[in-house]
Amino acid sequence: MNKEMVEKIKNNPDYQELVSKRSSFSIKLTILMLIVYFAFILTIAFDPSFLGTPLSGDSVTTVGIPVGIAIIFFAFVLTGIYTKRANSEFDELNNKIKESVREEI
Repeated sequence: MNKEMVEKIKNNPDYQELVSKRSSFSIKLTILMLIVYFAFILTIAFDPSFLGTPLSGDSVTTVGIPVGIAIIFFAFVLTGIYTKRANSEFDELNNKIKESVREEI
C-alpha cells in the first residue's frame, strides 16, 4: 500500500468512526475488567478472611474459589460481548471502508 492510499483511508469518515467507536468500546470494557480484578485484589489485601471463609460449616471450599471462577467467567463474557460487536458493527464499518477504497482504485 502506498502512502497516498493510507492517507485516503485515514481521512475516510467511516475509518475515523470505526477507530473512535472501537477504541471507546474497548477502553470501557478494559476499565470494567480492571475494576472487577482490582476489587478482588483489594479484598485479598484488606479482608482475606472473607475469601477464606468456608462455603458451609463442613466445606473445604472457600468463598474465594467461586469468586475467582466468577472473575474468569466475567472475562469470557466481556470477550464475547466485544466479539459480538466486532462481528456486527465494526465489521460493517470495515466493509464500508474497503468498498470505498476499491471504488477509488
